[in-house]
Amino acid sequence: MLWVAGVLSATLLVVAGIGAWVYKDLNDNIQAADLDNKLGEGRPANLSPGSKNILLVGSDTRAGGNAKYGKGLTTMQSDTLMVLHIAANRKWATAVSFPRDSWVRIPACDKGDGSTSTVHRFKINEAFAIGGSNGKVADAAACTIKTVERNTGLRIDHFMSIDFQGFKGMVNALEGIEVCPEQAIHDTKAHLDLKAGCQTIKDEKALGYVRARYSVGDGSDLGRIGRQQEFMQALAEKAQSKLTSPGSLYGFLQSATKSLTTDKDLAGIKPLYGLASQVKGIPSDRLAFLTVPNYPREADAPTDQANVVWQYPQAADLFTALARDHEVRKKQLQAETKDLVYASSVRVQVLNGTGVGGRAAAVAEQLREVGFTVVATGNAPSPVRTTTVSHPRGLDRQAAVLVSRLPGVSAEQDSAATGGAVTLVVGPDFKLDAVR
Repeated sequence: MLWVAGVLSATLLVVAGIGAWVYKDLNDNIQAADLDNKLGEGRPANLSPGSKNILLVGSDTRAGGNAKYGKGLTTMQSDTLMVLHIAANRKWATAVSFPRDSWVRIPACDKGDGSTSTVHRFKINEAFAIGGSNGKVADAAACTIKTVERNTGLRIDHFMSIDFQGFKGMVNALEGIEVCPEQAIHDTKAHLDLKAGCQTIKDEKALGYVRARYSVGDGSDLGRIGRQQEFMQALAEKAQSKLTSPGSLYGFLQSATKSLTTDKDLAGIKPLYGLASQVKGIPSDRLAFLTVPNYPREADAPTDQANVVWQYPQAADLFTALARDHEVRKKQLQAETKDLVYASSVRVQVLNGTGVGGRAAAVAEQLREVGFTVVATGNAPSPVRTTTVSHPRGLDRQAAVLVSRLPGVSAEQDSAATGGAVTLVVGPDFKLDAVR
């Protein structure tokens, strides 16, 4: 988003100088996704008027030339997902990447064929595929926005999707980008064979490089996120160096705008330029690239060796800070995430204080789904009005992990309590789908 904004800012006058027809040509390339009436009710409140949260998706279909990247896949795919938060004072910005293997709750979404998906937990990138099963980016975006909002509490203001085939065209228009892998890369899934050392890549090699995962580094999606960020920085720098070449500039902007889909309010050179003007002055030391704190889900579900879960309460604290427009520095986040508590290590006793039968068992099952160890269920000594969490001395960290996944609930120490479990008393205010 930032490099697109920067290039558009620097080149708008150049484009205008070439002629109005060029401006119209590029403007008409940008696709608008109509999200009206697709996001439903119960969306997060806007806690920081003036700030902006922009959902960014690197996507493609498996049709045509993309078919070789996913055998048997017929839906639209989301390979890269992040939220860019732009502060209300426009003095800082934070881009938060979501590993596509993040195990989260996927809300019910319109599939575009008259049916609705069921609420379930799965990889976060499935939301784009569910909504985009009809091939429409607007529906894919709507399901993705609902999923991100449901799991983060962040209100999404805008949406942008960049197709990877268009991305390849941008690289080619700049005659390739230099990369310097320390080791040779041979990745059959990304269709990439790359020697070690510095070299300029384009076409399928460029696309394969940003998609490669299993044969590079530790094989994780987290490593790929870092390589993508480095590649995009190099792309931005080369794009700026090519501003004096009309041919390269026009080809770059053609590919960039053809690959771009946004919500209606951003769909056009003029609104994108307005956004670029707001962010281009942010100094580099006030721009943070973060990844949602996470750990392998295998720690909570031993049979799952393919996915990650977000680390709480650190992930919730990050989302809350951005929702309230508070800056989070990378070193600060890294220091906080060293205090790791697995959900499976949190022992929970669930008591029903609603008077409605079966409520403790239902909530206990939700907690087990996200990895908590439920040691007992039962009825509270007497009915309660609100949901509470209490814990014996020494279990404050475990209690903090639990309440961070229960929005609106706080924890307090019970000096009379003994044992090694945190107690959750479910009140009538507790919604059955409240567990993050």
